[in-house]
Amino acid sequence: MQEKTSLRWCRLALLPLCLATASTYAAPDPLAPTARWSAYTAGRASTPPMGWSSWNAFGTDIDEAKILGSAQRIVDSGLAAKGYRYVNIDDGWITRREIPSGRLIIRADRFPSSVTGGGSSFRPLTDKLHAMGLKAGIYSDLGRNTCSQAYSSDSTDLPKGSVLEREVGLYGRIDQDLALFFADWGFDFIKVDGCGLRAYGADSPKVRSGEYRALAPVLDLESVTRSDIPAVQAEFTQINAALKRHRPDGDFLLSLCVWGAADVRAWGKNYGNLSRTSDDIRPSWTRMLSNFDSAARRELYGHPGSWNDPDMLFIGAGDFDADHLVEAKSHFALWAMLNAPLMTGADLRKTPQPLMDIFGNADIIAVNQDPAGNQATLAYDTDDLQILVKPLASGQKAVAIFNRGFAPFDVDLTAEQLKLRKDAPITLTDLWTKTDATFTNETKLRVAPRETRIFRVQGTRALAQGVYLSEQPGSVNPAVDGVTTPQADPTIFRSSGGWTGTKGPGERPMYAGWGGARADSTPYGQTLRIAGTTYAAGIGVLANSRLEVRNAGYRRLSAQVGVDDSARDATHGVTFMVYGDGKLLAKSKPLRRGQRAQALNADVAGVKVVELVARSAAKDNEQLPVSWGDAALLSAGQTN
Repeated sequence: MQEKTSLRWCRLALLPLCLATASTYAAPDPLAPTARWSAYTAGRASTPPMGWSSWNAFGTDIDEAKILGSAQRIVDSGLAAKGYRYVNIDDGWITRREIPSGRLIIRADRFPSSVTGGGSSFRPLTDKLHAMGLKAGIYSDLGRNTCSQAYSSDSTDLPKGSVLEREVGLYGRIDQDLALFFADWGFDFIKVDGCGLRAYGADSPKVRSGEYRALAPVLDLESVTRSDIPAVQAEFTQINAALKRHRPDGDFLLSLCVWGAADVRAWGKNYGNLSRTSDDIRPSWTRMLSNFDSAARRELYGHPGSWNDPDMLFIGAGDFDADHLVEAKSHFALWAMLNAPLMTGADLRKTPQPLMDIFGNADIIAVNQDPAGNQATLAYDTDDLQILVKPLASGQKAVAIFNRGFAPFDVDLTAEQLKLRKDAPITLTDLWTKTDATFTNETKLRVAPRETRIFRVQGTRALAQGVYLSEQPGSVNPAVDGVTTPQADPTIFRSSGGWTGTKGPGERPMYAGWGGARADSTPYGQTLRIAGTTYAAGIGVLANSRLEVRNAGYRRLSAQVGVDDSARDATHGVTFMVYGDGKLLAKSKPLRRGQRAQALNADVAGVKVVELVARSAAKDNEQLPVSWGDAALLSAGQTN
């Protein structure tokens, strides 16, 4: 057990008291039931946010005309009426920090309306956006300085003045700046970058030259072991406290942008509405694959209120411009299936109508905005082709068939992949062409290179009187996923289209998250299998884990539990427990690898939060993948 009181913070005179407290006051057991949903629910993100951001089109070269021109196109084109509401100003808006007051000063030459009788203010601009029926977003950084200050080779758009005047980030000024952004200026959204905690070490050339002050790095994109995760989390904890103070009505969005570093793919869901799962996207097909892969197997880590963010849409440039409509449509459909924020990054004043039509596809927007909040799961997963299935609140499903490669595919889509009955008709509605097709059991579909075919699916559920937990990932939260040593995820496509191009050794696996909880898969990508019996549905997780499940009125929980056959540890037993609103409802005997699954059935009538705990004495949980086979919530009297 970890000590709750850290002795290194004790003053010498208080050392005896600290020693006594540390010896008697142990940290709480993370596997103990809490009877509550612990993922982030603050702010206004019951569905993924939609809107526009300035960065992809303009970088730091932004001004009022570009912001308002894009906002006007959102309104005039009908995109605002379809849900595109947020207009976000990224890096490049600050001219300096006023000393000694600490107030941030806006670039008056670029934002003339900011010059007011009371000084420098974005309130006139946010008032204009609000009057248009839109929301306004702003940008800052966790450190003293921003990403552009660290990496831009051109100082034209960067803050001016002394070293202290050019320190425009949140570090040491969180409460002051968030009061300015949300209370004074009326913003509704903030994107918080992390370059200030990564790029200003003592050895940085810009620090050595005296241009900026040193700030010891606590973020390392390439290695989770070189990141100080608690330090990063502490910054976001302070930001959340300030948001609560300065936007007490809760009308805000917080976007965490630390690019998959510091194991944020595991904990970002607890600290903000959006959590970036990878480095920045680029307008290239292979870079899009990297960003997609960083979120595609994290279906249990995104929920209403806290979404996985593989970065903005780059439709409108490069491989996703008007000459590449197949690729642009794939990009959009995949982001919709992932429940990613639909944030366009194009210069909408000049965006051709065929691309505007992609942004405005109401049927695909509806998939992204479905209130159930279920991120799609991978029903078929290879390097060449993937099939993603997303259960919808209506009881229907969406399915996307994604051809990642350069040759056409004749794809067999089956009722089993959709978790629908084989002997009942299934109707596919193509969300691009709006045409219908009906089949029974299986059908063959042609998918062109780089194409994503996306359908709404109507059929009869295989589990007639209930729902598999893997069919409702938006209601399953890995509060404790059992990962004790974060590892780089080898399943993410390593692109040569990143910021360094072909310099250096190339991208290596860098984003931690390998071994996290999965739907219909073990944590390491194997089929769920207990003592030789395979389960097509279920949850795979490591031992010493606790899953929170929201129960929408079902009366029973049923599962076949055991140590997965993929485990290397055959020595340690695992005990499986089901809790309902904090009370123990069912418990297995200790089970080891090779032992048959044990059926667990629990009465969860009236229970709001079901918790599934798998407890073991093993310290090396990476050796102990466990499976909740066929785990389902069922109506009264039914078992699975």
